Amino acid sequence: MPLYSSLTNSVNENKKRFAVLIDPDKYTFDRLKRLIKISNASGVDYFFFGGSLLTRDQQDLFLTQIKESCDIPVILFPGNHFQINTKADGILFLSLISGRNPELLIGKHVVAAPYLKASKLEVIPTGYLLIDGGNRTTVAYMSNTNPIPSDKSEIAVCTALAGELLGLKLIYMDAGSGATNPVSLSMIKQVKKHISIPLVIGGGIRTPLQAAKACQSGADVVVVGNAIEEDLKLVAKLSDTIHG
Repeated sequence: MPLYSSLTNSVNENKKRFAVLIDPDKYTFDRLKRLIKISNASGVDYFFFGGSLLTRDQQDLFLTQIKESCDIPVILFPGNHFQINTKADGILFLSLISGRNPELLIGKHVVAAPYLKASKLEVIPTGYLLIDGGNRTTVAYMSNTNPIPSDKSEIAVCTALAGELLGLKLIYMDAGSGATNPVSLSMIKQVKKHISIPLVIGGGIRTPLQAAKACQSGADVVVVGNAIEEDLKLVAKLSDTIHG
């Protein structure tokens, strides 16, 4: 079943999904193998793969290892169009709709489009919203955009709704890698109330309790990266909590 169809089925059945974010710059090959083994045993639903900057040439090697070692779908979460790799299963085709940088609204997409069209990657058009997580994150700096203030739920609601009305199929609200605070529960509730497409929440989630509260507030997919990089044992705990 296509990735997006599987996700929407899960949303309709009120089943929450867990994605582990893998930034290949932050893993050694041996630690990646451990992560794959633990994730497979824990029932992780997706690997989101990518980062704002990739300074080490490990993308191809890591994707090959993942695909040879497990059946967990790999979805590219690209920081730029150079991170497209056909060894993955799909790609979040991110439009940074919370910002006003035209290159990240449509410019880079024009460059990437013919490559994606020729590939077998499942392309998931995604409205990407940066939310203030309490500190300046790499993605905010690299994208040259300001995040939506954490207490301005109405801006997030209108932005997410605009993304849906433009035809985007997924809304991803992200406090950013290493955020001090995750996306607020009130903002998650308000956005979920007003959209009818799946809602992904990431950034700043470090504990099973935070993940549980995000799910209860309306997140359909919870994404965790930094906390898992620091402690692989969190994978099983988070998976059990998110899947209920």
